[in-house]
Amino acid sequence: MALNIDSRCLLLALPALLLANPAYAATPFDDADTIRVTGHPDPEGLLPDQTAPKAVSAISAEFIGKQAPTFNAFQLVGLLPGANVASSDPYGLSVSSSLTLRGLGQDEIGVLLEGAPQNDIGYYYAYPSQFADAENIRQVTLTQGAVDIDSPTVGGAGGLLSLTLDDPRARAGALLDLSLGSYDERRAFARVDTGTIAHTNLKAFVSVSDNRADNWRGAGYDTRFHIDAKLLNEWGNGNRASIAVSFNQADTSTYPSPTLADWQANGRGFNYDKHYTDGDTNYWRLYRSPFRNLYFSAPVHLVLGDRLTLDTTTYVQFGYGNSPYGTQLATTGNYQGTQALGPIALPGAEDGVATVLGNYTGRQFRAGDVAKLTLKAGVHTITAGLWLDYGTDHDIQSYTAINPDGTPTDIWGYADKAIHTADGQLLAYEDERTTTVTKGFFLADSIALAPRLTLDAGFKGVSVLHNGQNYLPGPQAGVHFASFAALPRASLRYKLDDHNQLFANVTTNFRAPDEYTLYTTYDSGVPSGQGNPALKNEYSVSEELGYRVIGANVSASLTAFHYHFRNRQLATVIDADGALINSTINAGSQTSYGLDGEVDYRPVRGVSLYVSGEVLHARIDDDLPAGGDDLPTAGKHAVSSPALQAGFGGTYDDGRLFGSFALKYVGRQYSTFTNDESVPGYATLDLSVGVHLAGLIDQKRTDLRVNLINATNPHVLSGVEAISPNAQDTIGRNGTLIAGSAPAYYIGAGRAVVVTLSRAF
Repeated sequence: MALNIDSRCLLLALPALLLANPAYAATPFDDADTIRVTGHPDPEGLLPDQTAPKAVSAISAEFIGKQAPTFNAFQLVGLLPGANVASSDPYGLSVSSSLTLRGLGQDEIGVLLEGAPQNDIGYYYAYPSQFADAENIRQVTLTQGAVDIDSPTVGGAGGLLSLTLDDPRARAGALLDLSLGSYDERRAFARVDTGTIAHTNLKAFVSVSDNRADNWRGAGYDTRFHIDAKLLNEWGNGNRASIAVSFNQADTSTYPSPTLADWQANGRGFNYDKHYTDGDTNYWRLYRSPFRNLYFSAPVHLVLGDRLTLDTTTYVQFGYGNSPYGTQLATTGNYQGTQALGPIALPGAEDGVATVLGNYTGRQFRAGDVAKLTLKAGVHTITAGLWLDYGTDHDIQSYTAINPDGTPTDIWGYADKAIHTADGQLLAYEDERTTTVTKGFFLADSIALAPRLTLDAGFKGVSVLHNGQNYLPGPQAGVHFASFAALPRASLRYKLDDHNQLFANVTTNFRAPDEYTLYTTYDSGVPSGQGNPALKNEYSVSEELGYRVIGANVSASLTAFHYHFRNRQLATVIDADGALINSTINAGSQTSYGLDGEVDYRPVRGVSLYVSGEVLHARIDDDLPAGGDDLPTAGKHAVSSPALQAGFGGTYDDGRLFGSFALKYVGRQYSTFTNDESVPGYATLDLSVGVHLAGLIDQKRTDLRVNLINATNPHVLSGVEAISPNAQDTIGRNGTLIAGSAPAYYIGAGRAVVVTLSRAF
């Protein structure tokens, strides 16, 4: 069965569960000790008002508070236009997930929390299971195209996902959330607000959550321990300074991603092995990914005069984690880079072969600051700013011994516990450290040309420097990459009246090559991956033309967009002196255009109905070099770019009963550049229902909610995990037979039920 929460669990839980608070989960308590049951209107739950001259969508705390408390940021934005979310886990705990916007991948989407970048400094990916708890998020904003000029991102061609934390409360209080659900889901969340401290303007909150759930398919389980905290000071006429801290420690399972043949043969039964046998590299305990992350962000807003303000955000990040896998090593015939090694003593080796844990560890540090001055001078609002970012990333692929029962002796992949050579060297497949320095400046002017017409124009310049060291023996000792991106932009906004707006913009964006494209890797002493430090920045020019209406009962927006990309960076296979090896290449250009739309209708108090949709035409403009020839890819559909998406959602709250639903359809997605393999479209449905109990027990906020995730339990592939140039053997333009390789996919998550109790104190 898809559900393993039985009737006994529900009967035992219900007496306690008559205390949950979805409507106020993200706003856990206000400045009063009690409330009156007068209804919880949700006018901004699915489409908060926007005025920016670009496409922007958002969800507010009112809507977040009705969703499953385990949902991560990607799952929360799934209804919004252009957001294609592939999730392999109903609870959002696993790192096996992805988000694309208008067909652009996760490594092209900037992610900010309290103004600080959350993307991995190496791959540019962001991992939503590490972000703040949903109860502490005030709003999630999704910018599908035109990223703000002051955003500290080096991969924003695909848009921007920005999370804002809830502010500490002016009065002291506390919130407790308890959840039980399918697959032995158990979650506890507690938040304490200090209120205004003594006679200062300071106030703070700190929250702690602990979450555990069994894998919904296959053996294994996930754990997540998380802390959020925020200290805020407000003074004078608009001055504001805060420090936000977020700590996350997780030990999660990596769900195996099947090929299409695997899926057709096994369906959801494609899993890691539950029990260990000698030599088994597919045992589930060899695929657990522990990570530990710490984020600091300190946004400050200072009013320096009647017309001058200063905004600055300083941020610091620390991270360490392991993405392990099962493999086998021989005691002889090993290489360190290009250097042959003598015999190695391997624990548990039989007939010269040992099953081991292959580690892929990363240790990251990142710090930076983005600051801007804003001056109002007549019809002009002038902004000037600087951005500096420094990051280091040390990545090692090493090996750790396992016990006779298959349990790794160390899941974290620490070097001092890994396997070493006879002369004391760490045995490593990769060992590289990269320093990345990013510098940027920007200047913009917003000109009120008329009472209803505003012109914005700006320029941003960003330089990216990668300096790296390859510690393995071989011809490549150091790597170097330096680039500069010139990013002009302009936009217009015209207010037809107080409710209707027209807007248009032209924006440029870029993506610097990630550090991993620079290094050459070796297998048995010969190259298996070819580094390419000669890559150029991927560069895009996008245009948007839109209409937006903000009314008392209806809000809506419709945006037409167009993109043209140069120097698309794509992973493929190249011919290096007759050997076919992996590399990242300049794949030429791509063109995309389409329509995004959304409507929020509020017919009566407490009811909101929302519809969103996207039509996308994304085409590869050039043939793709592969294996010494060119694949016939010109004119093909871009990968992971569904031509049609549609969402339908709603909320209801009459002051006693409440609920929500979210239905999302994602169309067909191609997984190869030759379009010879794809996954069909699919739909998912999430439901929630609850009751406000304030006034029945006492006047404190006390609610019960039940969330049904993936209510229809669709057996689908939810997205492309690993693309390939061509799945089938293909004849190139010059007559060469180019061997196919199978793409891999995410298996869509199964049905789950979560019951949540929330109580404010």
